[in-house]
Amino acid sequence: MSRFFWIHEDMAVAAKYGGGIDGWHKLSLPGARCHTCGVTWAGAGHEYPCVDLSQLPERGEFEKARPEPFAEFVRLRELVRPLAPPHAELPPGTGFGPLVGRAFGELGPITWVGGLKLVVRREVLERLQAEGVRGLLACPTVLRFRQKNPPELLELQVEPHGRLHPDCIPPDAPPRCATCGRYGLTRPDEPILDAASLPPELDLFRVGNFATMVIGTERFVEAVRRLELDGITSRELPAR
Repeated sequence: MSRFFWIHEDMAVAAKYGGGIDGWHKLSLPGARCHTCGVTWAGAGHEYPCVDLSQLPERGEFEKARPEPFAEFVRLRELVRPLAPPHAELPPGTGFGPLVGRAFGELGPITWVGGLKLVVRREVLERLQAEGVRGLLACPTVLRFRQKNPPELLELQVEPHGRLHPDCIPPDAPPRCATCGRYGLTRPDEPILDAASLPPELDLFRVGNFATMVIGTERFVEAVRRLELDGITSRELPAR
């Protein structure tokens, strides 16, 4: 059976390099006010930097973060659905388009933004692919540098797939809202992956029902180790 690892930012490496990225996606779905569960919410970890909304006539409706009634959220979600990957769930708060902002100081080979997004130099992407890492999709960023000859930085589009196994979710956990799909769950202290739900063709992905969790396969983790790429730590997770 394949081995899977929970990928985190290596804070010691970030401190060693001293640089960083201050940026985010300029376009996103609004938050939603759900009339069924009564919660106003927006998710995190659903980001599609390679999805281009620039030609949508309604582009301006995705520029301001705000809550909307659920029916209005659905209208906007359906406008972008044809442009998104077929499997994309597109919950409230889903981001689109390139990472926009500024980069400063020295950056390592792998830089995290907000603890959620992974940005790599182009040569790092090419080296990982040459090592056989599968399914990496990278998108240009729009970042301002003060330095001359800045590196070409790409954001990895790490999409949600699969789910946590029911065995690690408390039996009294509330079900998903039938209208808006919100989980009222706290992340388990000891996550277990549902092996049958995991994508066999990807070496880097997010957990579908906990998209803030980035998962790498053994192939990904070993490639990072062989290439001596600073920036991540990993913790093996059970899968059943």
